[in-house]
Amino acid sequence: MLFNPLQVGSLTLANRILLAPLTRARADAGHMPNALMAEYYSQRTTGGLLISECTMVAPGTSAFVNEPGIYNDAQIAAWRQVTDAVHAKGGRIFMQIWHAGRAAYPGAADGAPIVSSSATAIEGEIHTPQGKVPHAVPRPLTVEEIPGIVAAFAQGARNAIAAGFDGVEVHAANGYLIDQFLRDTPNQRTDAYGGSLENRARLLFEVLTAVTQAIGSERVGLRLSPLNSYNSMKDSDPLALIGFLADRLNAFKLAYLHVMRADFFGVQKADVMPVAREKYKGVLVGNMGYSADEAEAAIAEGKLDAVAFGTAFLANPDLPARIKAKAPLNAPDSDTFYAGGAKGYTDYPTLQAA
Repeated sequence: MLFNPLQVGSLTLANRILLAPLTRARADAGHMPNALMAEYYSQRTTGGLLISECTMVAPGTSAFVNEPGIYNDAQIAAWRQVTDAVHAKGGRIFMQIWHAGRAAYPGAADGAPIVSSSATAIEGEIHTPQGKVPHAVPRPLTVEEIPGIVAAFAQGARNAIAAGFDGVEVHAANGYLIDQFLRDTPNQRTDAYGGSLENRARLLFEVLTAVTQAIGSERVGLRLSPLNSYNSMKDSDPLALIGFLADRLNAFKLAYLHVMRADFFGVQKADVMPVAREKYKGVLVGNMGYSADEAEAAIAEGKLDAVAFGTAFLANPDLPARIKAKAPLNAPDSDTFYAGGAKGYTDYPTLQAA
């Protein structure tokens, strides 16, 4: 089943093995994509769909220092080398569009305040160009500021299409801005964007409305992580949250819904995928810790339609071929995930080179 074609929006994917969005921190100064990134993505074009690393829709919102952006003409032009390289090999690629919110590092906003749903900070420290510092306490966004955030996502989507991407994935997971509104631990608001599920989802739905109107719903995916506690995130009822969202998302007729099924740190535990499958009628993508055999079985049983592989695809540019051949996998080197340069990025061997 992993190698059966899959219709995702207007695209027919050659298989159901997706590259999960993975921050690799290889962009140049000014959050500029480059030739090394083009090589990395083009190495992985045998996946049915590649989803890019999180990409900034607005300046001053950096959480990783060297992540790419999509908010100016120079970045659009630079991304062209990536999309051209992927398409030259027959690949398909969506850009994950993103606003860090309170996860931006202090100083990233050039003096402007770091913003979130509420004035609740992430615990611990964050890497910055000056070394590790505590996370900043964010300023709550005003209701009047929110349309500007929505517009930035819509423009980022337009820019991604101009850069040659086949679509975008709205990043509403892992404790970044949209997720900071969705989950009730960080969101302490008492206005129209806080409290009830409907209110906490308002920003997400406004972003999806704007993005789908900008580029067409068939070119828009969405990523959610109802359980992941990364960036000090928690929700009091993650099953209710994913059930509410999955049901309401049907109206948007998205290309796919991408759900992270677990918590990086094991703090929150629940089985969210059956709820998502029951409520959501479109293409459902699962992610986090799937082996090839589990992915195959889940698709065969109708639990999912595709699986996004993260570190396995990071370390195995020819992952589909290795799965098909039942070949051993390269082990990922976590020391080089964000280290910069080609080592641990574009130098993993393929089966043919091994």
